[in-house]
Amino acid sequence: MATAIFGGGCFWCTEAVFQMLKGVEKVESGYAGGSTSSPQAAPTYEQVSSGTTGHAEVIRVTYDPAVISYEDLLTVFFGSHDPTTPNRQGADVGEQYRSVIFYSDEQERQEAEAKIKEIQDSLTDGTRVVTQVVPLEKFFPAESYHQNYYKSNTSAPYCQLIIEPKIEKVRKRFSELVKQ
Repeated sequence: MATAIFGGGCFWCTEAVFQMLKGVEKVESGYAGGSTSSPQAAPTYEQVSSGTTGHAEVIRVTYDPAVISYEDLLTVFFGSHDPTTPNRQGADVGEQYRSVIFYSDEQERQEAEAKIKEIQDSLTDGTRVVTQVVPLEKFFPAESYHQNYYKSNTSAPYCQLIIEPKIEKVRKRFSELVKQ
């Protein structure tokens, strides 16, 4: 098994998207890329939401590389959010919603940068890919009520209005990568 860490807006959305992919064994919502007064202390949702810690809402994807490649995960990541909007995804605004890839080795860094270049080269409207590619220092799991949020709250308005359309878009666009 391997892991990948992505931040592409609200972790409830990205978690729901990656949970439906073939080869993905586990998706965990959490925080990365910031600091608290105690470097080993996990930030709270309230701290991250305040925008004072520098953490991003992220997901840690545990996957089987024999079934789904890191490149495929990158393709879905970039295809399921807008990597050209700094510190924003839809109505979610703030540094905690930034587009970011936390890599754990040189291969991941190279693949992420190559995918960004490919996307940037395809843009003809003058926009720029703002996705950060930074080394992972520490992943902090989010509080338990954030885990499996969509699966546990499918009838909630946020899930119906925001997450469900994103899931449907990914199902259509990447059907070959979605579990049946």
